Amino acid sequence: MVRDHDEATGEFTQTVSKNVVLQVLNDLATPVGTITQISNKLDCSNESVRLKLQELVDDEKVRRMDVGASAVVWYPANQRQRTETSTTLGSAVLFSNRREIVVNRSQEKTVRKLSRFAHLIDSNRSGAAIYRIQKEDIWQSPYESFDQLLSDVRDVFPEQSPQLNEWIERQWDRAHQFTLQTHPNKFSVLEAEDTGLMTDVAREKLDQSHLYRHLSDSQSRVVSGSEGEVKQILYDAGYPVQDIRDLDHGADLEISLQLELREYQREWVGHFLERGSGVFVGPSGSGKTVAAMGAIEAIGGETLVLVPSRELATQWRSELIDNTTIIPNQIGEYHGGQKEIRPITIATYHTAGMDRHRELFDERQWGLIVYDEVHHIPASIYRQSANLQAKHRLGLSATPVREDDKQKEIFTLIGPPIGSDWKAIFGKDYVQEPDVEIRYVPWHSDQQRSQYQQAEGHQKLQLASQNSAKLDQIQKILQNHADEKTLIFVEWIEQGDAYEEKLGYTFVSGETSHGRRDELFEQFRQGVRETLIISRIGDEGIDLPDAEVAIVASGLGGSRRQGAQRAGRTMRPAGESKMYMLATRSTTEEDFAQHQMKHLVEKGVPVQEVDVS
Repeated sequence: MVRDHDEATGEFTQTVSKNVVLQVLNDLATPVGTITQISNKLDCSNESVRLKLQELVDDEKVRRMDVGASAVVWYPANQRQRTETSTTLGSAVLFSNRREIVVNRSQEKTVRKLSRFAHLIDSNRSGAAIYRIQKEDIWQSPYESFDQLLSDVRDVFPEQSPQLNEWIERQWDRAHQFTLQTHPNKFSVLEAEDTGLMTDVAREKLDQSHLYRHLSDSQSRVVSGSEGEVKQILYDAGYPVQDIRDLDHGADLEISLQLELREYQREWVGHFLERGSGVFVGPSGSGKTVAAMGAIEAIGGETLVLVPSRELATQWRSELIDNTTIIPNQIGEYHGGQKEIRPITIATYHTAGMDRHRELFDERQWGLIVYDEVHHIPASIYRQSANLQAKHRLGLSATPVREDDKQKEIFTLIGPPIGSDWKAIFGKDYVQEPDVEIRYVPWHSDQQRSQYQQAEGHQKLQLASQNSAKLDQIQKILQNHADEKTLIFVEWIEQGDAYEEKLGYTFVSGETSHGRRDELFEQFRQGVRETLIISRIGDEGIDLPDAEVAIVASGLGGSRRQGAQRAGRTMRPAGESKMYMLATRSTTEEDFAQHQMKHLVEKGVPVQEVDVS
């Protein structure tokens, strides 16, 4: 790095050599880079990096790729394992040796198809998005046959990569090697397509607590109650199990839904009935609970509903009474407050997973178990409840993603994703796609910036979150959206208290009594109050009314689930909705904000990024 003196301005500027730029480009964790990424690492101007990159292009050491009207990315020329295509679906570049794809994220058709067999790993302000295909993506892809999967792959990459296609086919085959079936004598049987896999994998990984005895070279009897663990162990060994058991239906349940399902909800229920299990993953406001009640009606068997909180148990009870023919004394609640088992029983995960209560649930033959907010399942406190067996298992979650990457366990223990195509729902008077904007806010003062630079760890994040300049932005946003129902989300209690004092709007947190919360939310719903400040309690588990505007002043690190949940508070059947995420410039909040939006971007929701001067 060289410092040159500019005689015209009297300032020193950083210049950089071509070799240094090339080295940084090679060292990036992603297959392509942007000028901003490189200049940030080298602490020099964008223009100096651009000039050196162009020189490297002329030297044929770097290649440039346009992935949109104003989106440009760069990559080393020695990355030759790639397929470059330009199709009606938009621009897509495949780096087949890394199984990574670079696209312009505004190309909705490409993104929609990619999200079925790949996942978003990064995006940047220039509009480029990077997807990666992992084995779990193929295992969980929502296709009935390999030919259907291959058809989408060919649509995205007309110039095929034999190497990638062979790998995808191998992963598809691995996901269809083991099945759990029901023996005519009603016990569970593990069957392998290949006898060698039964010997070398299943019987090697599973012990006497899992397999009762061997029925043949390709079949083993499974110990009752260990089915969930068998599936998890084989999944970890690289072989997902297809669970096609014919479990007992349980007692019949007379129930009719008094609402007409939307077209896509009927499709969800249809796919669920075909597979016998699955997870509804539609966006917030898409009516996953109503679709679940449609599944209860279609199954017509006694049902256990598992929820993360007592508040959600109460909401479920009300929804069932209001929208079905079920009568109140047919619904039981089983948690810390009440303990009743009825034809439809609503229990908390925590209670249902406790040994002293679990036997009661095991004794009953459920026709259906519904796992609401199913993304909680991988947590140890909820895990035991996932081993409860039923003929049908249905999970519900708008955001089945976890920062510990354990979302794969959701689909292993419950069933495959259903309803992952959000674009098919947006814009049809069902759920309106939110308009999302990340605003990068400068520090309010040099003093606050200095405090941040001297702080460490948790305190650093808290200082960035509570940058005073965010309050100015909130006031501007409120002025621009006067008379619109607005929720302001904060992560820190002291931040909420300060905003309540300075903005004059009520702050709702975990310290607010349940009665007071219900009163405030009803006033917001009726339009008596147009703005509320709310803590993390507004993310899930409460019946929070829809807003027209959401302002996220601070959040839980880079939680994709929280970002999508807060955006979901604005997803309404009609009218425009807007979400603003505020992040302090040149701090870890920038990366957190981008990561929080990843789930939405992966679903095709456009996210605009704006620097606030």
